[in-house]
Amino acid sequence: MSVIEEKPFNQLSTRKLCILGSTGSIGKSTLDVVRLHPEKFNVASLSANTSVDKLVEQCIEFRPHTVVMGSSKHAELLTLRLVKENLGDITVKFGNDALIELAYSSDTDTVMAAIVGAAGLMPTLAAVKAGKRVLLANKEALVTSGAIFIDAVKQSGAELLPIDSEHNAIFQSLPWQEQARVGHCQLSQNGISKILLTGSGGPFRTLPLSELEKVTPAQACAHPNWDMGRKISVDSATMMNKGLEFIEAKWLFNVEADDIQVVLHPQSTIHSMVQYLDGSVIAQMGNPDMRTPIAHALAYPERIESGVAPLDFFTTPSFDFQAVDYQKYPNLKLAIEACRMGQAACTALNAANEVAVAVFLDERIKFTDIYKINETSVKKFVSEQVSNINEVISLDKRVREFANSILSNFTIKNV
Repeated sequence: MSVIEEKPFNQLSTRKLCILGSTGSIGKSTLDVVRLHPEKFNVASLSANTSVDKLVEQCIEFRPHTVVMGSSKHAELLTLRLVKENLGDITVKFGNDALIELAYSSDTDTVMAAIVGAAGLMPTLAAVKAGKRVLLANKEALVTSGAIFIDAVKQSGAELLPIDSEHNAIFQSLPWQEQARVGHCQLSQNGISKILLTGSGGPFRTLPLSELEKVTPAQACAHPNWDMGRKISVDSATMMNKGLEFIEAKWLFNVEADDIQVVLHPQSTIHSMVQYLDGSVIAQMGNPDMRTPIAHALAYPERIESGVAPLDFFTTPSFDFQAVDYQKYPNLKLAIEACRMGQAACTALNAANEVAVAVFLDERIKFTDIYKINETSVKKFVSEQVSNINEVISLDKRVREFANSILSNFTIKNV
């Protein structure tokens, strides 16, 4: 009888948790799960950008020893509020350097990387370099830095666990050998032929193409299945979010663009699938609630209660699957093309999209102009060389400047 080597899991009796972006959607959902298991998790540190009131509430309940705000102004406001609550012993810091220090600190062993956008790259990378368990909710870290990020994971021995529902579903559908080597998987060696990345199609899946340029930020943020922040909701509406997930999947699971297929699944019940060479397809299903993948990653390899109701197969709508209409979702097509083009295209795509979505939410451009800004920016910077993190940061900055410089080409009066 053969002996199968057991997988070495990184288990601790009580995890010391740092939540980067604790007042956002993912951060709050993380604390919802932690609240159910006070014996398993100690919230050691939190960060927020400007949400002083919410962070005060979290400090009162979870008593972290350190918190970081985005600016000195908000740090001062938070400090005053904490003193009034007799929580003056909590250390308050601010700024990007403080975020990096927080993520790297030996006071924590697990980091929830939930800061939205490229702003989360450096603190997430710091957590990786410190060799921590990194719960990756910030897909932009991988989109903008790709191989640089994965090389840091390999060098430090960090444990990378995906939080996006799709990537978490793929992870759960893999054999344990592949779960043990996220970032340097060898899927074909374990009989895997394709990753099937599902997407709901967002709020405009059935809207005629001619109506898209008229949609408002409020309509774009009204996702039919998921409760998310405004930026990611717009990305879901354009399906740029699926495009960023496509690029993230390439790096997490060490595959090429041709090994990933996007499948529209409007019900958002199947979160993604893995197709095997023998014809089998393994899927992960559940109600659309981010607490499920968060609980999975927090306790991995154990299973703990998440607070999410179990899937009721007698009331769940029938499953529908559709091919992607790239005319309706040109941002997704652009992201897949960027994935094939290389790192500069991916970095440029993410930076331009953050600028474009922000000005759309500010009602300064049309919904359909998001794609135009993204495409123009990718074409401008696709040939740039990106071989280290400083070059990533430099390119990101230049793309944002360029994207802002072309906004005048999109007339506000037509919005």
